[in-house]
Amino acid sequence: MSTNPAATAAFRAARDHLLSIRTDYPAARDTFAWPELEQFNWALDWFDVLAAENPDGKALWIVEEDGSEQILSFGDLRDRSNRLATWLRGQGVARGDKVIVMLGNQVELWETALACIKLGAVMIPSTTLLGTPDLTDRVSRGEARHVITNGRDAAKFDDVPGDYRKIAVAGAPGFETFPDTTSGPADFAPDGVTNASDPLLLYFTSGTTAKPKLVEHTHVSYPVGCLSTMYWIGVQPGDVHLNISSPGWAKHAWSNLFTPWTAGACVMIYNYARFDAAALLAVMKRAEVDTFCAPPTVWRMLIQADLSAWKLPLRECVGAGEPLNPEVIEQVEKAWGITVRDGFGQTETTALVGNPPGQPIKAGSMGRALPGYTIAMVDPVSGEEGDDGEICIDLSKPHLGLMVGYKGDPERNADVTRGGYYHTGDVGTRDADGYITYVGRADDVFKASDYRISPFELESVLIEHEAVAEAAVVPSPDPLRLAVPKAYVVLAAGHEPNRETALSILRHCRTELAPYKRIRRIEFTDLPKTISGKIRRVELRQSEDERHSAKMTGAGDYAPRGEAEFWEEDLPELRSE
Repeated sequence: MSTNPAATAAFRAARDHLLSIRTDYPAARDTFAWPELEQFNWALDWFDVLAAENPDGKALWIVEEDGSEQILSFGDLRDRSNRLATWLRGQGVARGDKVIVMLGNQVELWETALACIKLGAVMIPSTTLLGTPDLTDRVSRGEARHVITNGRDAAKFDDVPGDYRKIAVAGAPGFETFPDTTSGPADFAPDGVTNASDPLLLYFTSGTTAKPKLVEHTHVSYPVGCLSTMYWIGVQPGDVHLNISSPGWAKHAWSNLFTPWTAGACVMIYNYARFDAAALLAVMKRAEVDTFCAPPTVWRMLIQADLSAWKLPLRECVGAGEPLNPEVIEQVEKAWGITVRDGFGQTETTALVGNPPGQPIKAGSMGRALPGYTIAMVDPVSGEEGDDGEICIDLSKPHLGLMVGYKGDPERNADVTRGGYYHTGDVGTRDADGYITYVGRADDVFKASDYRISPFELESVLIEHEAVAEAAVVPSPDPLRLAVPKAYVVLAAGHEPNRETALSILRHCRTELAPYKRIRRIEFTDLPKTISGKIRRVELRQSEDERHSAKMTGAGDYAPRGEAEFWEEDLPELRSE
């Protein structure tokens, strides 16, 4: 039973409206309005209501690498989270307390998330890959009062200072043991109302360009804001939804918690230690997955497999985290007859821009503004709106899915909301039909011979070559052109990091790119990534600057090239073509 029937009704009405016009984008854009909620607790006022209506409905399905699995219903998770919430309250977890949740894709993660929401506690989701320095930062800046983790990760907190309570699944020295949630009284009574503006989540960003920021969300900005994400993905009641994402990052909350359970779908998880395309596809076939979301890294690995050998009952496929290269979309469509639809959002927001189901797709575009968001393209210099510029949210219009701000950082908050816009830091172009094409992070776009270069455009051409599995393009200092595009390339299986491969890739780029965009240097290597899997181009740029600073300042020549690095001038064949 809902603690706030009026709020439940308003949320349901907004959700049902989007489901009813799921393939009618103009109607969704023109008629959708965010529900007006003064008080709302998504776990109590929505999830528990859904569990009462469909207690035996499949809610969570976790398949392990060895084939073992766990399946829990909505009723199971309502009761388990109620028991856990009562136990946590007895351990001192109170409304407003900050709780670091560092668990893998395991049942206890979802029990904990629901229990914390019911208690009004503030979660700090954290990946299990974090080490002591990162955890020290989270405990300190996050003002954590409690930690919930696995026994195998408990030792990481041995040298993390602070006055906080420790709880471990399966137990650990110095930790309280996570309780058995499968039996006992399943009643839970909240200690008061949950205001829509109360904090719910504190996310540390992945730090692709700088120290992680601390993003604060409320009890509506993600739980209710993910209505836009539900519309973009196309999840429907009763679906089996599989999303490839690690706990601790915003996309996990988007697609493994709020979005599928808002729709009344089943969260499907395949736990693997090492990615195996065939194993993943076999699980998807057996589970009859309806909707599938994966980051571009996974999609790029999937197209290395023979997708045409797998006939899956998929209805919707989407990608998020970084832009999808057109080659990926083309290969999947060729194999499965399904278009992988791109989408765009941030830790600071829910899905902002996307290609929703049933809409025309424009090659290279990540779609249009999603219902509930007014997107402006703002010139970074003049601050005027146009068709090219930084992708921004117009703050004069409703924008429920946007963060409260960066906790403890008023200067950054003022900067990111300057001029009446929320500034994403991403640059794009918008056509007459409203379709937005991603250009790149403002920090990643660079000039070569006075031309603006989009790394994403060049990387999309690179990945079309059969030898390229992944690529990152950055400026490499050059005294004549200021900078030239250099590609760091991860090779596909069966290809060698040699002169012949470099020549073949550079020839391909010459065919597909205008002369001023040509990649003039290439290096075969692994790519530095954040622990959430995003490429750290900033690290590659810094490496290039450091290696060639002597040449640029006149103090010396270029740094020696690596064995797997090739420049245009190394390849005289190119000069004659």
